[in-house]
Amino acid sequence: MNRLNLSPLTESATLLRRIAVVLGSVGLTAIYSLLILLRALFGQLNRPIVDKYCREWSTTLLKLVRASLTVRGEVPDFNDGRRYIIMCTHASHYDIPISFVSLPGSIRMLSKQELSRIPLLGQAMAAAEFPWINRSNRAEAVRDLQKAKSMMESGIVLWAAPEGTRSPDGRLLPFKKGCFHLAFDTEAVIVPVAIRGVHKVLPARSLQINLGQPVDVRVGATLDTAGKSKEELPAVMEEVRARMLELLGDGEPE
Repeated sequence: MNRLNLSPLTESATLLRRIAVVLGSVGLTAIYSLLILLRALFGQLNRPIVDKYCREWSTTLLKLVRASLTVRGEVPDFNDGRRYIIMCTHASHYDIPISFVSLPGSIRMLSKQELSRIPLLGQAMAAAEFPWINRSNRAEAVRDLQKAKSMMESGIVLWAAPEGTRSPDGRLLPFKKGCFHLAFDTEAVIVPVAIRGVHKVLPARSLQINLGQPVDVRVGATLDTAGKSKEELPAVMEEVRARMLELLGDGEPE
């Protein structure tokens, strides 16, 4: 078990502190987006630099809310030549920075295309090899998944939320098939990850921020899709869901 203690106690943020966290988070994201774009402009951007920036950005974001992280479970060796896809619970915007801090490898989030339209951030994500999916256009979605597949085959560890949207209370929502099709197409190793307590840091569709919230990152047993047929996809979805529910503690949030 690895503990990253960034906070002494839990408390509800005042309005002034919430404003400071939001402004600090936006400013920090803009700074790192600019750094990525500048390095890309001068041909000095590579994966190790992006990995470093992602972890620095994430660590500072979590310090702003004084999150206290504990990591449990056996983290795979992402450099063993196999393709990996992290399938993670999704109950907060902080799931992504928590994953960057807690897990090794060149992790890139599989995100919705709407993020590509955000000025500065969208361009930086494209330069840093963050794939996205156009859910409103099936033909484009197929091309987007093919691009994500190429990234995985070149060493990117993909982070995906099989729920497709944030859970408001930390309980597991129904799964979508997209990331499972990608896992089967690339014969990837699925790494189930559940993050307990994160829904209390910044609840979905809320402006409330809780400082010092303990967050428990639980890494489950991997599931290798190599050699499996598409007929087995529903069974794999059920198995991954069962493992994530077990990691959450039968789906009950802390």
